[in-house]
Amino acid sequence: MAARAVLLIVFLDGTLFGVAGRISWRGAWLLTTLFLSSLVVVLAWALKKAPDLLEERINPGANIKSWDKVILAVYQSLLLAVLAVAGLDARFRNSTMPLVIQLAGAAAFLALVGCIWWTMSANAYLSSRARIQSDRQQQVATGGPYRYVRHPMYVAIILLVPAMALVLGSWWALIPAALVGPLFMIRTALEDRMLLEELAGYRDYASRVRYRLVPGIW
Repeated sequence: MAARAVLLIVFLDGTLFGVAGRISWRGAWLLTTLFLSSLVVVLAWALKKAPDLLEERINPGANIKSWDKVILAVYQSLLLAVLAVAGLDARFRNSTMPLVIQLAGAAAFLALVGCIWWTMSANAYLSSRARIQSDRQQQVATGGPYRYVRHPMYVAIILLVPAMALVLGSWWALIPAALVGPLFMIRTALEDRMLLEELAGYRDYASRVRYRLVPGIW
């Protein structure tokens, strides 16, 4: 697990600084600090309070939906595009972003990480893949943020990626970051259909919590 975390940081910084061609980049160092500190805190909590959930998120079972594999591949490509575009932006210094906006992005990043932690603490079956966890006797999560929307984790991710672009100080990186929203709306619709058809109790929960991502809208 520690090795994976190190590799993740190496990939993040290798992409950012490698594409930028320099290490004197305030936004990249800020994102690295935020990402590393958040990763350490969430992993420490999960190791102590939710080791089974952590194992599921790192090594999910085999019955992953084929459509989710495609969506996740596109998502990973968009994340890479955000980092690469921000790196090119930093190399050629195309964006001029006030520090206050970068700090606002950093505050949003931390708030959304808090939302992710809240979601993880409320759902012991929060897999990183779309699958029914019959091997773990999956049950419907109804507490915490699930009282307001049916897919709070996706709400956090849709907002977190643009927040990363702001932290990096790149207006151009907001373009691929914005595409994460429509992609996860598709994932939400497909996963919701899967849960309605295959997870006992979810249909009753969905009748009580009507909205998938945005209360009062969808």
